[in-house]
Amino acid sequence: MFETLGFESLTPPQAAVWLGLLLGLAFGVLAETTRFCFRRALVGPSAERGPARGVWAMALAVAVIGTQAAVALGWIGFADHRFLAADLPVLAILVGGVLFGAGMVLTRGCASRLTVLAGSGNLRAGLVLVVFAIAAHATLKGVIAPIRTSLGSVTLSLGDAASLAALPGGAWLWSAAIALPALALACCSGGRRRDIALAGLLGLLVPLGWVGTGFVLQDAFDPIAMETLNFTSSMADTLFWGVAATSISASFGTGLVGGVLAGALISSLLARRFRWQSFEGPAQTGRYLAGGVLMGLGGVLAGGCTVGAGLSGIPTLGISALLALAAIGLGAIATDRAVALIPSRAGSGASPTIPQARPAA
Repeated sequence: MFETLGFESLTPPQAAVWLGLLLGLAFGVLAETTRFCFRRALVGPSAERGPARGVWAMALAVAVIGTQAAVALGWIGFADHRFLAADLPVLAILVGGVLFGAGMVLTRGCASRLTVLAGSGNLRAGLVLVVFAIAAHATLKGVIAPIRTSLGSVTLSLGDAASLAALPGGAWLWSAAIALPALALACCSGGRRRDIALAGLLGLLVPLGWVGTGFVLQDAFDPIAMETLNFTSSMADTLFWGVAATSISASFGTGLVGGVLAGALISSLLARRFRWQSFEGPAQTGRYLAGGVLMGLGGVLAGGCTVGAGLSGIPTLGISALLALAAIGLGAIATDRAVALIPSRAGSGASPTIPQARPAA
């Protein structure tokens, strides 16, 4: 379709960068305003858990409905997408999901949430994102890649059953089975109506990304990958582009990350929520950096993060996306319970201990 739009100065890959930037800006504003966060919805403080679940559930419901509507209209299709691969890399997904879930608990936020926090002045989140991107890139193409290939070689052949759409009832039955409970959860979550409504707009960004890259910007002479909101590969691409921009072109993911940072910055400044924050001590620093490594490794193995495999992946009705999000949740819950058993120490996230006064010598 791209060739019919009349662009003369932009190629499809260049237009994809701008699309990523616009979607990122919207995501940054909406996620910062609603405090969109899968970790908080799962293992956050009990008073915040319900509203956070409502926000996440509404975004997922809209993403599923919008994506499957686009499929039904014939604008996009996922037959050749990795989420619907006939051979499911089950071991890599399970291990990667658990590692990612553990990492996001240690860093108190998944990749998307940390990107929003970094744009809002959180220096902890910014440093973790750099570590996360390095670990993800090393897993994709670097020294950790053998782990990925080894785990990825253990597969389960699903054939057509790799998609829920191929099961009895078809795509719309299974879409309803996901979207309707999510809508019910959102309505009964106790969250503010404004946040629930804004979460719906956030979820709409997912099908917009799929349609934008998979239909609007498609050109037979200069094809691009069909993608939407994701943060694992996007962070790796942004890191690579940042250190080698003269030889590597920007991508959709590069625009997305830049847009989220800018959107969160604008939203936090306008609402006076921007705050410079940093680490409280060496122990906390080590915990966050370890979490960043786990998320980078786990995100690649699982095929995405809570947004890439969850919010964006589940609307494809791929079994792999559902399995990845379930593994992430399992890893997060197990790690949260394990961390709760460790005595709180200064620098681990709690307030630093006040040193006792000593008598004069």
